[in-house]
Parts: sequence; structure tokens; C-alpha cells
Amino acid sequence: MTSSPSAENLTALKTSALLTASQLNKTVQVGEQKLSIIKDVDIHVNAGEFVVIMGKSGSGKSTLLGLLAALDYPDSGSVKLADQTLSSLDEDALAVIRQREMGFVFQSFHLLPTLTVAENIAFPLDIARRPNKARVDELIEAVDLGHRRNSLPNQLSGGEQQRTAVARALVSQPKIVFADEPTGNLDEQNANQVMQLLLDLRQQVGSALVVVTHDPALAEMADRVITMHDGRIVH
Repeated sequence: MTSSPSAENLTALKTSALLTASQLNKTVQVGEQKLSIIKDVDIHVNAGEFVVIMGKSGSGKSTLLGLLAALDYPDSGSVKLADQTLSSLDEDALAVIRQREMGFVFQSFHLLPTLTVAENIAFPLDIARRPNKARVDELIEAVDLGHRRNSLPNQLSGGEQQRTAVARALVSQPKIVFADEPTGNLDEQNANQVMQLLLDLRQQVGSALVVVTHDPALAEMADRVITMHDGRIVH
């Protein structure tokens, strides 16, 4: 596994803005009405920082995460990753940045059903044409799935599927990992294991981590908690 950044290096990382969003707005069409989901949101995430986004259902958390991760375009405002303005790039350019700079973990796992554990973890590297079997093998062992490396997702427990998803998110050593309710479908024991694993691997890689969650236990682990209400950041 990649050697861990020193405490001094992590402190330095966390004072450097990696992701910056300014005056984000997003509306959706519901029938004949337009609903404002995100309203004039400003947010930043420092390199190496763990940020949790909380709020009641419907507050705009997942929509904001999608905008920050360039999975959706804002109606107005900008999102910058390092020195690149994501909201001005076309889909092809965004796809390259997602492959190289970002990792993703979702509540519903989003594993490819016809690929084994090893193949799912390797998928981001294969898409980017940067195969690295040694890195895949490292992560399979790190998430304690060596005995499952040739299993398909439907042969795994929920916890094993999410551990596979975490390894896949970290395999490219991304600058930032986005997670939307990553423990929402797991029991308490598996939820704790998956979150600790994500934090441990993130520490080793040095990635920033942005997590949408309802879980106060996750919030206690964060460097910073952002609370949303009615499409706005209130804390």
C-alpha cells in the first residue's frame, strides 16, 4: 500500500483548497413547475480534508454532491477542481477528469454485475488504459477480499459489495472521493467497517473525502460538517 502522508503533510494539505464551488444554482422541472433545489451555494473542500454534508431528506444534499462531482451541470455558478473549471467542460473532458482525479462510492454499490471483485476494482484503471495489477492486488488485500477476488457481485454480502466499491473508488489514487450515503444499505457492524476502511484508505492515499450522510457517527469523524436546509448551506 502507498505509504501514509506524514501528519505535517496532511496538515499542509488541508490548508490548500482543492475544490471550490461558487454561487451554485440548480432547478428541476416537476410537471409544469420549476423547483429550485440548490440556491446560491458556495463551498470549498481542501486537499486531504474529510467533509460531511448533512440535512433532512429533500434538503439538496445529493444534488449538491452531483454538482460538485461534475455528474450534473449547475444552471449557474461554477465548480473548480484545482485550476480546472468543471462546469465549463464538455462531457468527454469531464469523463477524463472523473477517471483520473475522482473516486465514487454510492449507497447502492453500482458494481458491474458481470465482473468479478478484482475486475470491478480494476475497472477505472482499465477504462483509463492504465492497468496496474499490483495496485488492484494491494487493495483486494486491504479490503480483506482476497478469498472473494473471483466472485461476482451477486455472490457477495452487502458489506463485501461496498468494500469492493470502496477499493474501486481508491484504485486510481484520486485527488477527491465522493460518497453518497455509503453506509445507508448496511447494518451497523458493516457500516462501521466500511467507513473505517474508507477513512484508512483515504489517509494512505491522501484523497479529500466528501460524504453525504444522515449518520451522526460519520459526522463525528469528519474534519468539517456542512448542514443544508431547503437548498442552502445553513451551517
